[in-house]
Amino acid sequence: MKTKKVGSAGRFGPRYGKKGRDLVRDIEKIERQRTICPKCGMNYVKRVSKGIFICGKCGNKFTGKAYTR
Repeated sequence: MKTKKVGSAGRFGPRYGKKGRDLVRDIEKIERQRTICPKCGMNYVKRVSKGIFICGKCGNKFTGKAYTR
C-alpha cells in the first residue's frame, strides 16, 4: 500500500524507522524516473540495472551512476 507521505516505502509499514524508509523512498523515486538520452535527446531512457541505462527510442545503451544518469 502506498500513501502520499511515504510513497513506495509504504510497503514496509512501521518497520525500519522513518529515516530508513525516507531514504528508500527518495532513492527509488530518482531511480525510476525517465531521463534524457545523450544520443538522441529524447526522454525515453530507463535504468536497466545498476549503472546501466538504455534508450527506448534509439536503443543506445550507456553507463552512469548507480541510480541516476
